Amino acid sequence: MSGNEADSGYPGVGRVLVIIPTYNESENVRLIVPRVRKSTPQVDILIADDNSPDGTGAIADEMAAADPRIKVLHREGKQGLGAAYIAGFNWAHEHGYDAVVEMDADGSHAPEELPRLLDALRGADAVIGSRWVRGGKVINWPVRRLILSRGANFYTRVVMGMGVKDATGGYRAYRLPVLRKIDVDTVTSRGYSFQVELTHRTHRHGFRIVEVPITFAEREHGVSKMSGSIIKEALWKVTVWGAQSRRDSIRRMFKPNEDRWP
Repeated sequence: MSGNEADSGYPGVGRVLVIIPTYNESENVRLIVPRVRKSTPQVDILIADDNSPDGTGAIADEMAAADPRIKVLHREGKQGLGAAYIAGFNWAHEHGYDAVVEMDADGSHAPEELPRLLDALRGADAVIGSRWVRGGKVINWPVRRLILSRGANFYTRVVMGMGVKDATGGYRAYRLPVLRKIDVDTVTSRGYSFQVELTHRTHRHGFRIVEVPITFAEREHGVSKMSGSIIKEALWKVTVWGAQSRRDSIRRMFKPNEDRWP
């Protein structure tokens, strides 16, 4: 691919920024970034590092110095996945990008599947790389975690009335106007419920969400950031959002009659 073709952005989508939040991912960041560059050379990469004690930020700076398509956003400390993505979204907006991609640093989101998400974004407002649609799968997960994820997504789908099968999935792409419309700066979640809240807001505003199958592989290096408190936060917030959605639906049902009441 020529330099001009790469500079024109991803066909049908425009300028794309892949945001990769990091905290103590020194082993993984050197592996994941070259894979993104190889699979989709038209995109830029933003490594949003939360002042990792293991030197991840310095490694990111080295890579950025050698490749103009790699950018680094240094943050003051560990503030959570949601805060890192919001900072990345704002950076993308300030630098004139048309779309953003969320991607984990640990390799669980295969960069080789990124073109599938971006191809789908041509006809959508948001695309979720889904583990739970036909063709999607998970590798190296214990049965307990499989049940937990499937159960959480089923609960979310029922309580919130959305057809999305993998609302908790973190491999996804958005057009920037969508994120501006749903006002991501007011998103309150900072754990993995961040993904559910974004899905909920996108759905509530009537944007088209498409799911494409991916293969999700458990990380090989480093330590997972998942914890019991994160799961509890997600379940509680889903319950609250579901109640709010039903309240809003009831209000819309009676609104036409309100105009005729004295």
